[in-house]
Amino acid sequence: MKLSELRNGQTGIIIKVRGRGAFRRRIIEMGFVKGKEINLVKYAPLNDPIEFNILNYEVSLRKSEAERIEIILKDDLERIENQGFKIMETVNPDPSIEEINEKIKEINVVIVGNPNSGKTTLFNYVSGLQERVGNYSGVTVTSKTASFKHKGYKIILTDLPGTYSLSAYSPEELYVRRYILEEIPDIVINVVDASNLERNLYLSTQLIDMDVKVIIALNMYDELIAKGDRFNYIELGMKLGIPFTATVSSKGKGINRLFDKVIDFYEDQLPNIRHIHLHYGDETEKAISCIQEQLKPNFLLTDKISSRFLALKLLEKDKDAEKIIQECENSEKIIQTTAKQIKHLESSFNDDIEVILADARYGFIVGAVKEHYREGNHNRRKVSQNIDSVLTHKFFGYPVFILFLILMFQSTFSLGAYPQALIERMVSYIHEFFNNIMNDGMLKDLITDGIINGVGGVVVFLPNILVLFFFISIMEDTGYMARVAFIMDKLMHKIGMHGKSFIPMLMGFGCNVPAIMATRTIESKNDRLLTMLINPFMSCSARLPVYILIVGAFFPKNPSIYLFAIYFVGILIAILSAILFKKTILKTSEVPFVMELPPYRIPMLKSSLKHMWNKGKQYLSKMGGVILVASILIWSLGYFPRNSSLTSKFDLQSQKFKTEASSLKSQKYISVEEKFKIKQIENKIDSIVLLKEAVRLQYSYIGKIGHFISPVMEPLGLNWKMGVAIFSGVAAKEVVVSTLAVLHQVQYSEKSETIQQKLHNEIYTQGKFIGQPVYSPLVAFTFLLFILLYFPCIATIVAIKNESGSWKWALFSMLYTTGVAWLISFIFYQSGKLLGF
Repeated sequence: MKLSELRNGQTGIIIKVRGRGAFRRRIIEMGFVKGKEINLVKYAPLNDPIEFNILNYEVSLRKSEAERIEIILKDDLERIENQGFKIMETVNPDPSIEEINEKIKEINVVIVGNPNSGKTTLFNYVSGLQERVGNYSGVTVTSKTASFKHKGYKIILTDLPGTYSLSAYSPEELYVRRYILEEIPDIVINVVDASNLERNLYLSTQLIDMDVKVIIALNMYDELIAKGDRFNYIELGMKLGIPFTATVSSKGKGINRLFDKVIDFYEDQLPNIRHIHLHYGDETEKAISCIQEQLKPNFLLTDKISSRFLALKLLEKDKDAEKIIQECENSEKIIQTTAKQIKHLESSFNDDIEVILADARYGFIVGAVKEHYREGNHNRRKVSQNIDSVLTHKFFGYPVFILFLILMFQSTFSLGAYPQALIERMVSYIHEFFNNIMNDGMLKDLITDGIINGVGGVVVFLPNILVLFFFISIMEDTGYMARVAFIMDKLMHKIGMHGKSFIPMLMGFGCNVPAIMATRTIESKNDRLLTMLINPFMSCSARLPVYILIVGAFFPKNPSIYLFAIYFVGILIAILSAILFKKTILKTSEVPFVMELPPYRIPMLKSSLKHMWNKGKQYLSKMGGVILVASILIWSLGYFPRNSSLTSKFDLQSQKFKTEASSLKSQKYISVEEKFKIKQIENKIDSIVLLKEAVRLQYSYIGKIGHFISPVMEPLGLNWKMGVAIFSGVAAKEVVVSTLAVLHQVQYSEKSETIQQKLHNEIYTQGKFIGQPVYSPLVAFTFLLFILLYFPCIATIVAIKNESGSWKWALFSMLYTTGVAWLISFIFYQSGKLLGF
């Protein structure tokens, strides 16, 4: 509990002092140290400040200060001791004792670092979670928290977004800064890429200015050693007053040592730890001091934020810092002093103030690294540069990327075909099993036709999904994803977009939801909105089962070409939409393209397979969720109403043929001609049953829905069943396949037709097209175009709402994508008809 919650008559034991710098030093000097008893004396008339008794003397604290001191009640501590428990050594204690026990030795730790420094790999290793790790910026866009035990301590670990600095330029920078200042973690682990010290240590200099407890983890240290370099980080750490430790997060090396230091630092057991000030030069230091003098009287503010850090941010013209000081009584004086000092420094150095401060930080870093770093005799032209000479070449870069995409799509078909056939057989056996053991009736129809056919129609495409995600994982882990953004920047610039927008667009091939979340890495609000609005045109993996089904049925000779064409159309429509939006509703000034090209790394097979399987699990989880419910709903709408008078004539015809066949079979001797006749009769019975089901479906509830929307679908060449499938795909695009399976009465048995055969052989049973195939290559591709472009799934709509902060843009996305889908499909189908396809 917090000290501010202590009541009269209660005695507390201090277990933690949360805070920083001057506040922490002042409070500890007054006796507020771990293990000391404290009593409430009284509240001031307005309940603030509060008077306490500690070390036999009275001291008053503001309520805001008391909230940063954590205690446990003495009575609770005595209860633990009376029951024979020792702190952090309890055996099956009751929940309340365990809770108190853990609170006593609880350390709040946050991980910060540059993108690609390996901080999320470190987080995954110690927490056991499977956050996505990518060799490009902007993977982690929100904080993730986990807890674990280490040497008797409970460590609550939070992974913050990757950021290059603590300015307020990007959402990540602002988020990380606010989190550290507001949550006041006990320890900050600054993960630094050991192979790129100068750039990574820039963030470290700002953490030093913040005056927080920092441990620097030199990650990927094995790469530094492999190059023959040497770095005396222990000596540098002693000079800076910051503990350094070497780690290799991907292999788990140095992790235990890192958290040993976290505990020692928390318990103030590390030697040579002190707070230093980076020296920015005499003139700049005078300017910082002048602003600090104006800030220091505002104790409520400077107890939370280092006055030096805030002064530096004000000098950098940081808008967020300017908002913070609005609470100060002398805010006008602070603003005037800051403006005066900025003017003085910029005229003295003849440069922008941000450049002056950045140069000073990099000068400090260069000096520190140069003194303790020795470069080996390795070849200066790195392997990454050699690879980039081909992959980012102005002529070769694009063909290589296109060939990679074609290889990915071809592999999705060819490699996925073998396990897909195996899963089809498994579904067939399950269907046969339930079909044989259950009595005829509604329950049997629900299980076999509704659940097994519906869910089975989607689950067979799991291998194709896994192959696609494996290739995307390879692109991310190797660093090629960032190169794709680099080579696409000029094209993106032509349509008025930022090069960074291409990564969320490419991520959309996997899933639109995380892709829309990844737009947070784009600094411009209008660019973020634009990327969100066009991202649904990036064909996500949920649509892939529909593509594989239709392409496999109607374009079996060159499936990868047609699949590539679908993805290409999505990209083309996204580009055209972006041009339109940029010229109309989302006009904005150009933002410079700045993106890191990380070194190429050999992807770890374990990591890629883990990523692939995690996505597979997400896909399978839909089987028991959205797809199962949707399959049952579609089946129910197609099953009722029963006993329609329209189907009774089919029953009479069927019974007549069954009687005739039974009569022939009952003969003692059956001639060859009679056997042939029996076969013909059985085929007629099967045809009547199928025709009966087709008629019944047309007059079922789902048939009525389909016919209601068919006037909108008919100009696109799509019949009512395709309309219902499209309508059902609003929840999740995979449901389109299960809906088609249910509507076409697909039976997963060895003698029955597959869903692809059903679609290929379906003909119109009534109307002006009676006897003609329902699907032609033209209709099939039109159907694919509509699936590609229309209404994003519900999860994507919610993501757009959350990231844009308004339902306005989410609703707009629903309407305009569906309108575009109808218009493009109409133009394609009608043009195809005119050309005779």
